[in-house]
Amino acid sequence: MDDRFDRRELLLHLGDMLEALSCLTKTGRPDAPVAQLAKEQDSLQDFGYLQALAPQMTMAEFGTRVASALFLWPKELLETELNRNVLASTIQHDLFDGNPAGWKAYVANMQTKVSWFGTGLPEMKPGTSEEPVPAGADDASPVDASVEAAPLTEWDAADEKKGWPWPQPGSTS
Repeated sequence: MDDRFDRRELLLHLGDMLEALSCLTKTGRPDAPVAQLAKEQDSLQDFGYLQALAPQMTMAEFGTRVASALFLWPKELLETELNRNVLASTIQHDLFDGNPAGWKAYVANMQTKVSWFGTGLPEMKPGTSEEPVPAGADDASPVDASVEAAPLTEWDAADEKKGWPWPQPGSTS
C-alpha cells in the first residue's frame, strides 16, 4: 500500500500541533483555556481543531497532553507498516478523553486529509468513568501493549535501512 501522502499529511499535522503549542506558549497564559485563547488570538486562527478541545483544558494541560499524544508519531511514521490505530488512539486518549463530541469534530477535520484517520477505534463515552480505576491505570496509554523493548542484540546491530522511506537496493526511486 502506498501511504506516503497520508504519512506526509500526518507529519504536517504533527508540525501544526507543535506550532499551535508554540503560539499558545507565547501568550504567557498557562492557566487560560485553550478554546478561549483560540478565539482571542489571531495567531491561533488557523488551528481550528483547538476549538474541539474540552472547554476547560488549559494551555499548560494542552502542552502536557500534546507531548503525550504525539511523542510516538515520528517513530510510527517511519515504520515500514503504518500502525493507524496507534496514531489515532494516542490523540483520542490523551487529547479527547471524556470528550466524544470534540473527538468526532477532530476526526472529521482530520479525515478531510487522511480518510482512514480514527476509523476502527472503540466509541468514546462522555465524561469520566464512574468505575474504580486500577492502580497504575492513570499512566497507561493505548499504545503500551504495542510498544516492546528491543532485545539487547538489536541494540548492537548496524542500522540497516530497508523499505520506506529508504529505497530498496537497486531501485531507481
